[in-house]
Amino acid sequence: QVQLVESGGGSVQDGGSLRLSCAASGRTYSRYCMGWFRQAPGKEREVVANINKDGSTRYADSVKGRFTISQDNAKRTLYLQMSSLKPEDTAMYYCAADVAGRSYCSMWYLMYGYWGQGTQVTVSS
Repeated sequence: QVQLVESGGGSVQDGGSLRLSCAASGRTYSRYCMGWFRQAPGKEREVVANINKDGSTRYADSVKGRFTISQDNAKRTLYLQMSSLKPEDTAMYYCAADVAGRSYCSMWYLMYGYWGQGTQVTVSS
């Protein structure tokens, strides 16, 4: 069983920054694929970034160069540093875990079996 709890969302102006955190339970946290996803009203859930157990990362094209995913295995915490935020980044942000032990981390949300409750990010122009 894995429990994920996000924090750090809020409202910022266009060009602002936020850091999201996701605290995870689970004795083998360091073996998971972890990801950040987002969903805006009326839109499908989409990947933002993911990080593999070896520390390799992947990003959606829309956030490359602006967002950074990282993790602290000792603290079992996943982070998403978001800079140069745009109004189109407005969404509910979720962290997710894929505990299947894959050698790669999928960009597809259906491959992630555990989800947090989400944290709202609102960027105003």
